[in-house]
Amino acid sequence: MAEDTAASVISFYQVPDAKAKSNRETGAGRARTKATPKRKRRKAKAVTSEEAESPESEALIPPEYMSADWAITEPSVTQASTSDVMEPATAHRRQVVPILLLVAALALGAAGITMNGWFARSLGSSEVASWLFLAIGAAADLVALAMPSCAAGLWRGGHRATSLVGWAVWLMTFVFAVTSGIGFASTNIADMTLARASRVTPAIVTAQSTLGDAMAARDRECRGGVGKFCREREATVVERRQILDSAMTSVEQTADPQTSAAIKVVSWVSHGALRPAAEDFVMLRLVLLALLPQIGGILLMVGRLGRT
Repeated sequence: MAEDTAASVISFYQVPDAKAKSNRETGAGRARTKATPKRKRRKAKAVTSEEAESPESEALIPPEYMSADWAITEPSVTQASTSDVMEPATAHRRQVVPILLLVAALALGAAGITMNGWFARSLGSSEVASWLFLAIGAAADLVALAMPSCAAGLWRGGHRATSLVGWAVWLMTFVFAVTSGIGFASTNIADMTLARASRVTPAIVTAQSTLGDAMAARDRECRGGVGKFCREREATVVERRQILDSAMTSVEQTADPQTSAAIKVVSWVSHGALRPAAEDFVMLRLVLLALLPQIGGILLMVGRLGRT
C-alpha cells in the first residue's frame, strides 16, 4: 500500500512537468499560452471601460440600490452641516459671555469707586483732608477690582506665596470698600427717607388747620379762668393733635415704600409663615447695596478665566 501511494503521488506531480516540457519544445504553443491571457485581460478592460462610459450602464442599477446609497450619504452630510453650525455658535457664545462679564465688572467697579470716593471725601474736616480721603477710597477700590485677577494668575503660574499675599491685600481693601459702601448707602437712604417723611400732604394741612382753630378757641375760653368750657376746649386740642400725629406717621411710613412692599411680598409667598420686621429688610438692603459694587473684581477674574 505504501508503494502504490508513493507511485500515485509521483505520477500526480509529473504530469505538469510533462506538459511544460512539451510546451517548451513547441515555440508556437508557448507563445499562444502567453498571449491568450493578455488578450483576455485587454478585452475585459475594454468591456468594463465601455460599460462605465455608456449611459446604459446606469440604467442597469436597480433604483432601490440608488436610494440606499442616497440614504447612506445624506445623514453624513446632515451631520457634518449640523456640526459645522454648532461649533461656530458655541465659539460665539464662549466669546460673548466673558465680554458681558467684563462689561458688568467695569460698570460695578466704576460705581464702587464713585461711591467710596464720595463717602471718603465727606469724612474730611478740611479741603485737603477731603481730597486725601478721596484718593485713599478710590485707590482701595481699584485694588479690590484688579487684585483677584492678578492673584489668580499668580496662583496658576506657581507663585503661591505671592498669590496669598495678593489675596490678603484684596481682603483688606474689600472690607474697607464695603464699609465705605455701607456709609454711602445709609447716608443717602436716611436723607431721602427724611425728605420724604417731611412732605406736607393735604391730610397734614387739614390736621394743622383744625389744630390751630382748636388752640385759638381754647385760649379764648380759658382766658378768664379754668372752667367747664375751658376743659372741653383743651380736650379738643388734644384730639386734634393726635389726628395730626397720625397723619404725619402715615407719611413717614410711606417714605420707604420698598420696605413695606418687601414685607408684604415675603408674607404672601410664605403664606404668613414669615413676616420679617422693617429693620430686617433695611439691613438686607444696606448690605446688598454696599456689597454688590465691590464684586467687580470677582467678575473680572471669572471673565478672564472663561476666555482662556
